[in-house]
Amino acid sequence: MTNRPKILAFAGSTREASYNKLLVKVAAAGAMAAGAEVTYLDLHDLPLPLFDEDLEAKEGIPENARKLKELMVAHDGFLIASPEYNSSITAVLKNAIDWVSRPVTGEPGLVAFTDKVAVIMSASPGGLGGLRGLIHLRSILGNINVFVLPDQKAISQAFQAFNADGTMKDPKQQESIENLGAKLSNVLSKLIA
Repeated sequence: MTNRPKILAFAGSTREASYNKLLVKVAAAGAMAAGAEVTYLDLHDLPLPLFDEDLEAKEGIPENARKLKELMVAHDGFLIASPEYNSSITAVLKNAIDWVSRPVTGEPGLVAFTDKVAVIMSASPGGLGGLRGLIHLRSILGNINVFVLPDQKAISQAFQAFNADGTMKDPKQQESIENLGAKLSNVLSKLIA
């Protein structure tokens, strides 16, 4: 592949045993198999204060927010696995998006999001698999100029969906999640030609 897309893969969770971290890694494997260069990011490694314009005015954009923004700018697309909390996205994911969206003098607005392509997915112990949260995430990303591919997956009963090695117990689910990553890789390779 001459145009090797760069994809940032992360989950909207900081929990060590997060089902969504497992899920996004399966999608990342599919993207890599399709030829993408994938960077996995654990948001736990970049802790951020709650977004606060007074804090920003006093201290500037936090270092970890700058690091996250640099990572997002350096990648062509995103694989995002989003847990559902109370029918929406997690506070940690929304907070990360809010900090990264903050403008810096001399750079275009929403530089980390504009013209990026994303695939979203979720895993949840509940029966809907986090589907309600994906509706909100799709809306948020679309409003900040991210093109979100229509393909998405929501895995229900996540507590019994994964093997100890992080693969999925159901081979069809494994394939469908890997295909999400492959789809993003393939779309990006055409766009960055």
